[in-house]
Amino acid sequence: MRYRIKLSYCGADFCGWQVQPDAPSVQQTLEQALTTLLRAGTAVTGAGRTDTGVGAIGYIAHFDAAEGLDTAQLAYKLNAILPRSIVVHGVAPAEPDFHARFDATEREYTYFLHRSKDPFADDHSWLYTFPGVDFDRMNLAAQALLGRHDFRCFEKSGADSKTSICTVTQAAWHRYTPTWLALTGREGGDDYWYFRIAADRFLRNMVRAIVGTLVEVGRGKRSPEDFRSLILPAEYDGGTASRSSAGESAPAHGLFLSGIHYG
Repeated sequence: MRYRIKLSYCGADFCGWQVQPDAPSVQQTLEQALTTLLRAGTAVTGAGRTDTGVGAIGYIAHFDAAEGLDTAQLAYKLNAILPRSIVVHGVAPAEPDFHARFDATEREYTYFLHRSKDPFADDHSWLYTFPGVDFDRMNLAAQALLGRHDFRCFEKSGADSKTSICTVTQAAWHRYTPTWLALTGREGGDDYWYFRIAADRFLRNMVRAIVGTLVEVGRGKRSPEDFRSLILPAEYDGGTASRSSAGESAPAHGLFLSGIHYG
């Protein structure tokens, strides 16, 4: 019988979601825990890869096991033996043909950035103190991301994707107030920002490359027009576009896979 599992994890302790031969991964850790509790080898299929250091909120995966599992008890036991960097929100029966990866119609990423020193934010947000960063200018550039385009300039070199075409449905920077500030009655003002982007698919390292390049726009190193020129038409068939045309990737620890949607 197929089961669907919802979890969140901090990426700092892992080489990413997918099993790697010589480094701990979220997938491997979850499979080992399920195998221990179910007393049978249990493979887990996730909604997609995340890179080293990248976290996830509300991640979806599936696994097959015997019919009639007490799913509430299983979730409780999983949380008891999994490391603190992984939390299981729930386990539930799924349709026999449900597939966590191939059935997903849209994925959403959120990147956190803060502008002044904050020891409570450093573990999950990029401290970027360069003065005068213009987020309105960055949002103007980000509008060019919307729609169906070829994003090869933001794909990690050497990636093996069959296509670099994606359809982006949202992309914008937003102010926010961290919980620890809100509890003291203070607001985040211009010090705390997140970038949210949603698409039908993402290329390897795509979001971090976009964030890094948008920050260059905010600093005035690039114009919004320069940024738009990196985003190619979906029917592009040339050979000159490359990752080196875009900016440096933002650090991994500020990035979270924050939503997976199913039709």
